Amino acid sequence: MRLAIALLGILLSVTPAMAQVSVGISLPAVSIGISVPAYPQLVRVPGYPVYYAPRLRSNFFFYEGLYWVYQDDDWYASSWYNGPWGRVSREAVPVFILRVPIRYYRNPPSYFRVWRRNAPPRWGEHWGHEWEQHRSGWDRWDRRSVPAPAPLPLYQRSYPGHRYPSAEQQAELHARHYRYQPHDPVVKQHYQEQAGHPGAAPAQQPQQEAPPERGQGRKDGDKGEERGQERK
Repeated sequence: MRLAIALLGILLSVTPAMAQVSVGISLPAVSIGISVPAYPQLVRVPGYPVYYAPRLRSNFFFYEGLYWVYQDDDWYASSWYNGPWGRVSREAVPVFILRVPIRYYRNPPSYFRVWRRNAPPRWGEHWGHEWEQHRSGWDRWDRRSVPAPAPLPLYQRSYPGHRYPSAEQQAELHARHYRYQPHDPVVKQHYQEQAGHPGAAPAQQPQQEAPPERGQGRKDGDKGEERGQERK
């Protein structure tokens, strides 16, 4: 139980060969070569339930209550803005993270630069036919019914630099201050595991189209930072 609590920031690793996506905690926590000394500015990606960090020199996003980083051709996730980070299987990355246009990647790899900036990366072309078959439909959705974004965990602003909590403290603080319940199946399973339910059933294959959650998303051009949404 202590190990599960200490690894709150680590997302689930997924075995791609299985018909159902089985989940488990990715061990150990890994260093991904970035350091975020204080809570970053997060700005809504227009038309998406995702935030990005325009002032960081990394591909840093926030979605469904977790921070996401694309680094060295892998995705990582954490419950806190500076980790610890857990590697996420390519077959389990949520569709709205995959859909973010290239222009919102602050440190895009060289192979992104031959693709359109206003479109998402061509993951199927890059990761191959097998991945594309497994995640068929990831780039098709009804733009009129984009789900609302999760509230930002603004309480983490109070924990910069030397005050940054240990992984065990992170679990306690997160449970106390952030009550959002995710809807993405993989993220939801992660929350269940970290809430102390290791026997929960495996998450199903990630949905190709997320259902509307709390109304439609905002119109394009809305880049304001989400404020005052921290749930007590």
